[in-house]
Amino acid sequence: MSAEAEPFTSGTPDTPGTPAASAASVTSVTSVTSVFVRLKLSLLRNGLRQSGGRRAAYIASAVLVLLFTALQLIGLIALRGYAHVDSLVVLLAAVLGLGWAVMPLFFPGGDETLDPTRLVMLPLRPRPLVRALLTASLVGIGPLFTLCVFAGSVVAVAHGGAAYAVGVVGAVLALLVCVTLARAVAAANVRLLTSRKGRDLAVLSGLVVAVGAQLVNFGAQRLGSSGLEQLDPAADVLRWVPPASAIGAMDAASEGSYGIALAQLALTAAALVLLLRVWSRHLTRLMTTPDGSTLPSDTRPVRERGSAGPLARLLPAGRTGTTMERALRYVWRDPKTKAAWVTSLAIGLIVPVFNAWQGTGSVYFACFAAGMLGIQMYNQFGQDTSAFWMVAMTISSTRDAYVELRARALALLLITLPYATLVTVLTTAMLDDWRTLPEALGLSFALLGAMLATGAWTSARFPYSIPQEGYKNVAPGQVGLAWISILGGMVGAALLCAPVIALTVWLNVREGDGGWLVLPVGTVYGAALTLLGLRLAAPRTAGRLPEILTAVSKG
Repeated sequence: MSAEAEPFTSGTPDTPGTPAASAASVTSVTSVTSVFVRLKLSLLRNGLRQSGGRRAAYIASAVLVLLFTALQLIGLIALRGYAHVDSLVVLLAAVLGLGWAVMPLFFPGGDETLDPTRLVMLPLRPRPLVRALLTASLVGIGPLFTLCVFAGSVVAVAHGGAAYAVGVVGAVLALLVCVTLARAVAAANVRLLTSRKGRDLAVLSGLVVAVGAQLVNFGAQRLGSSGLEQLDPAADVLRWVPPASAIGAMDAASEGSYGIALAQLALTAAALVLLLRVWSRHLTRLMTTPDGSTLPSDTRPVRERGSAGPLARLLPAGRTGTTMERALRYVWRDPKTKAAWVTSLAIGLIVPVFNAWQGTGSVYFACFAAGMLGIQMYNQFGQDTSAFWMVAMTISSTRDAYVELRARALALLLITLPYATLVTVLTTAMLDDWRTLPEALGLSFALLGAMLATGAWTSARFPYSIPQEGYKNVAPGQVGLAWISILGGMVGAALLCAPVIALTVWLNVREGDGGWLVLPVGTVYGAALTLLGLRLAAPRTAGRLPEILTAVSKG
């Protein structure tokens, strides 16, 4: 689409500037906006018609969101009259604005209309297109949830007719800023979001959810122990940052500071105008510049490289080194594998460190890091998806299967051992409990060995496919296999660690200085469990190659 293209018109052309031309322009804008709203509703309706499972998932998620919205609204109304509730709603508005800003980056497939390049061939000007897209963006569960939160904030904070009037205007402005911010970010990054790197970024959304959940949990615990006054310093700053400034204007109006309230509303309106201009500029650029994928590729010769990179030179020779390099490359390049590893690394660090930071944790919480990373040993062949047939062709005996599994376990240990040690030492330093460091390390190593053993066995016994597209980690019809593999393996690992746990408890009951024994015992015990698990899993892997290949190729 060209930025200079004429908008939709009907009938004979009119001279620019005449009343007929102006009327046609107004009609055009109105018709384009209504068309885009109908398009949004049609996309939603047709998406629900694709399958009963998708329809059920959407309805269930919509019910949950509406229920959470109702609870949020009731909670905000119930807080009316409480001290420092104004700081809470300001911070809540800022969090919502941040969520709208990052949503297009991590969920680009959630709304097909986020990609304006689909409209390139339509004869539309940027300004009518912005109006139409903005109006269509207000249709959905997200805007409804945001509007309800802002409405609850008005009821919770506003006192007096002037405050309610400011609150209504502020809620509308804040909603428009949130939606426009999401659209501007999407337009600025649309090339990234439709590329392979964009899909990789979207897969990492699980990390954002996991880290965000821990941060929310930590913040809720702090508020529960210290009260809402802890929010005042942050709220004093965010009152002047849109869209939170529109919500902060209500409190100023309630206190009679009408000048400050008008300044905060004006700041939010200025931010809205600026975002609309940025959005329009990016739309114009998208519609008038060619996509890089349509340009001729660079024909310059590629510099020849050696067959073995620096990573390969550090690994053992033969099949072991080759398998280890392949597994490590999956961690770095495959979106699903990368997302699983990054999420496990983040949660394995956050849980013990946050609990230690609050003074309620224990050094033994550091075992959570080994447990989270040990899960990566489960469903080893499912991570290969249909490419596993290339690996299966190289396995002709139990020995080949053993070397394959051992190399995968060694690749995992290259990351897990130093990471588990680092998290344990960091947690110990934060709690200043160095006496229990050997015990925590011994338990971590024993747990890691047990999970490697059970992971190798369940990978051969309960393999399942991991879809490469979308956000699902289990192919349809294999959810039961995934639950059996992961939960069954984790229960088995916990039972296998029972001797080391019993030794640790017995040494603590004796109140002696023998806690250091847990470190060598746990290390040797974990290594023995790993070797035993690999030995037991190898013949089953070699004997079930056709079944494994069929299971992991279903996605």
